[in-house]
This record gives sequence, C-alpha cells and structure tokens, in this order.
Amino acid sequence: MTSRYALAVLLLATSAAVPAVAQRAAPAAPAGVDPRVAALRDAALKDDVAYDIVEGMTTEVGQRLAGTEAEARARTWSAAKLKALGFKNVRIETYQMPVWVRGEERGEVVAPVPQKLHLTALGNSGATPANGIEAEVVIFPTYADLAAAPDGSLTGKIAYVGNTMMKTQDGSSYGQAGVARFAGPALAAKKGAAAIVIRSIGTDTHRLPHTGTTYFRDGPAIPAAALSVPDAKLIEALAKRGKPIRMKLVLTPRQVGEQESGNVIAEVPGTDPNAGIVLIGGHLDSWDLATGAIDDASGVAITAAAAKRILDSGKRPRRTIRVVWFGAEEVGGFGGRDYAAKHGKERHALAAESDFGADKIWRLGMTLPESAKPVGDRLAAALAPLGIVRGNGPGGSGADIGPTVALGVAGVDLNQSGSDYFDVHHTPDDTLDRVDPENLRQNVAAWTAMLAIVADAPEEIGPVERPAR
Repeated sequence: MTSRYALAVLLLATSAAVPAVAQRAAPAAPAGVDPRVAALRDAALKDDVAYDIVEGMTTEVGQRLAGTEAEARARTWSAAKLKALGFKNVRIETYQMPVWVRGEERGEVVAPVPQKLHLTALGNSGATPANGIEAEVVIFPTYADLAAAPDGSLTGKIAYVGNTMMKTQDGSSYGQAGVARFAGPALAAKKGAAAIVIRSIGTDTHRLPHTGTTYFRDGPAIPAAALSVPDAKLIEALAKRGKPIRMKLVLTPRQVGEQESGNVIAEVPGTDPNAGIVLIGGHLDSWDLATGAIDDASGVAITAAAAKRILDSGKRPRRTIRVVWFGAEEVGGFGGRDYAAKHGKERHALAAESDFGADKIWRLGMTLPESAKPVGDRLAAALAPLGIVRGNGPGGSGADIGPTVALGVAGVDLNQSGSDYFDVHHTPDDTLDRVDPENLRQNVAAWTAMLAIVADAPEEIGPVERPAR
C-alpha cells in the first residue's frame, strides 16, 4: 500500500477524490437481508480460497518488486491461478514504467559514539559514492521544522527528520506522519542536504525499517533512507546531549530505465452488458524487503475469493464482476492509471479496492447516486452481523481504483482495522505469519455479501459527481 491516506494528503494523481455525494445516515427501519445473500455471506466464513492464494503467492513467488523479473513471474502465476479458479476472460495487460532497484545499504553513527544503524533506502533514493558519505547530522524533530530551515542551510550535511506516527484504527495518521517520507527528501535536497534519513513511518518498536516511495519532482535525487524506530530514537537521544553527530551512509540503488509491468484481469461475466462493471481488486506488486503478505497479497486474495463465491453460486450476476490485480502500485500507481486509460470509457457501475492488510473489516463507506440509496441500505443490513458499522465517509478510495472513480464511478469502502497495520507495513516483517485466517474469512464474507448485492441490484447505479483534482 503506497498511500491510501498519504496520496490524498499530497493530492497525487492516483489518490481517490472526496465525493460530492454524501450518503445519508442509517434508515430508521433497517433494510431486510435477502436469504440468498445471507447464505452466501455465512458460507464464506469458512472460506479457504483466500488463504490459499496468499500462501501460494508468498511461497511460490515471494517478493514482487514492480517492473522486475519477480513481478513478471507473479503475473504469470496469477493468470494461471485465476484460470484454475474458474474465472473467465483472464488476461495480462502490460505497460512500461521507470524502475528503481535497491543496492547496498549501510549506516552508522561515527561520533560522538560509534553505533551501527538499521536502515533501508526509500524508493527513488539517490546513491552515495561506492564508499559512502560521512557528514554532520542536522536534527529536525518534524517535517515542519525541516520546512522552516533556510534554503542552502544544509549544504554538505545529512538531514534527520523524526515525524512520529501514532496508531489509529482508520490509519489516518499515515498521511500526517508520512509527509516526511513522501516529500522530505526532495525538500532536504532543495535546502542543500547531501543526504537524508528519516524515522520510519510506522507504529512499531522493532529494529526493522520501513521502506516506501519518495518523490523527487523538480531536482536531483539525494540518498534517502529510513531508520528503524529504535535507531531513530537513538539519534534523537544523542541530539539531546548537545554534541555534534556524524553519520556515515552507504546507499547504492540505481534507476534502470523503462521496464515492463502489467495488470492481471479476470471476470465473472454478467447477464446485462448495459448494467455496468463492478471493478474490484488490489495490487499484485510488493516491496522487495519481504513477501508482501498483508500488502497486498491479502487484498487480491480477499477480493478474488469473494468473486469466486459469486462465480460458483449457480446464479450469474446481472453485472460483470471484474477482478484486477494491479501492477506497480507501490512505486506510483502505474497499474491504476493504465487500467483507466485502457478501460475508462467502459461503463463501470462501481469500484472497490482492498489494500489495507488482513485485519477485520469494521466500517462501511459508500459513494452512491441517489437512485442507488436502497442498495446502500441493503449493504449496511447485510454487513451488520459481521460487526461492520455504517460510516458517514465516502467510498471508492484506493490508489489503484482512484483514476477510475475520478471519472465519476460510484464506490464502496470496506474499511479494515489499521491499528496494527503500520507495525509491519513496508518492512521485512510483512510475511505470511502476519495473516490471521479467521480475520481473512471475515473479509471474504463481507466482500461476498457486497458483491452479491451490488452485482445483482435492480437499481440503476449511475455516475456520481466527484470534484476535479
């Protein structure tokens, strides 16, 4: 997950816009639940397909860095898997994108006391010379402190930025803390810094640093790395003692030019071509530090498992359900933009994305036209037995579906709890053991109920107004 909340903060092109059409509060008389929907929902609480997908993808493919041979293997694996599950019209749609790859990464405090550091390069980081750089560290407790520094004041120095991220159920602190990663390196470069290290954008206390993309839009890329949280706390503790801090960094990533990435697409064909497509999915790529179990093998698994339950239910839905495993999300949302460019003129009734881990879903968000208000009421009623509350927020967020929903497509959000998500987000700890099968099944049940209602709804689900970005 690059930036479900962060990209919105930065107003990047891949973020979902805030909708103009707000859903009203829960109706006074709860909507009834179709017995067929309830049966499909409850049967999904015993689902094994989603875990099988996560286990297979993380074991047989492993890490899936965008634009590399690993992501290409993942596309081949995914197409074969979706065909084996019985999906129709399975295909791979490729595109070209710039690719950054990791190199050697080492760091240490040289003075006032020697200490090796646990760090990792940020995506798009520039490189140090092969033997590294050594320089004085200038401490900025927050991104705002860095922003206040005069231009040129960091010439020849290493900037340190220490935004602290707090745990929240909805993950909203990611955008606030994450600006140190998204924009901090470019800002430090503007002020003359030779390099930058930041406190990892995470809520953990382990010595595993969090990677993620940073953006150099108008200037040269400087070496940029994230320190593990304990190592960042060490730097801050040293700074409080008032002695100058010197650090040595060795970072040797490189840009390798345009390479191939792609989206994997599969469908549950509907009976009414004029009713529109229900677009669902997550992103296939991951960072290279781990096997990407929660970010986002779980998301693609949850949505595909739910769609398969509709496929196997014995009744074709009215609307075609299109499952897309998007490529190159982590490094800038290339797959979402390519999908919108190729398919944006097709009639999409609704879009929904799963890219926030594998914890339980707790809240429903919707952006629907007034004509589809009864659909929203039925969704809220069907999801309530799973412990999911109806929220007042919008639906259709997510970096991959963002370019499509920006065209005016309705959306649903099934919000997972993010209280622990940022403990392992973008770290070497994002592995299969972090996935709870029971929580995964609750997700599949929720998505199954949502698809059973939305894909078969007799109401028109037309466009919604979304402000331009």
